[in-house]
Amino acid sequence: MTAADPSTPDPGTRYAVTRMIAAPPEEVFALLADPARHHETEPTDWVRGSLEEDPAPLTEVGQVFGIEMFHVNAHGRYDMHNRVIAFAQDRTIAWEPGQYGPDGELGTGGWTWRYDLAPAGGAGEGTEVTLTYDWSAVPDPLREEFGLPPFPPSFLEESLAALERAVTAE
Repeated sequence: MTAADPSTPDPGTRYAVTRMIAAPPEEVFALLADPARHHETEPTDWVRGSLEEDPAPLTEVGQVFGIEMFHVNAHGRYDMHNRVIAFAQDRTIAWEPGQYGPDGELGTGGWTWRYDLAPAGGAGEGTEVTLTYDWSAVPDPLREEFGLPPFPPSFLEESLAALERAVTAE
């Protein structure tokens, strides 16, 4: 089985949007790799903040970071633990959200978030950022239960606009 190309949107299993951000890739990546700042990449208050007071930056595949979340459909506040599944410094970062079960194992539902960064033009001209939300590995019964995808593609466009505001405000 081959992995799907994350840059190819498929409205049945994957959304992908791209935006030019007026900041170098290392600045954009630094924000994405900081769990304490993830709430700054959201257009809503769904992502509330890190579960740790001073979380370590993301530096490798396999790292897990906890995020406080809130959504009315989930009966309010809940915790998510995200496992990093792709990491290339200043280029790619991706994670799969999940929750710890009673056995202490991190269970994930099959959806992923991925950011791919590419320098735009010459030095200092900005970064082309592609955000991909992929739910292709979610079993059909779970897709129906959670109503996946839980938002339209415009949510990703708004997320990238929020990321740009956060990075350029530094």
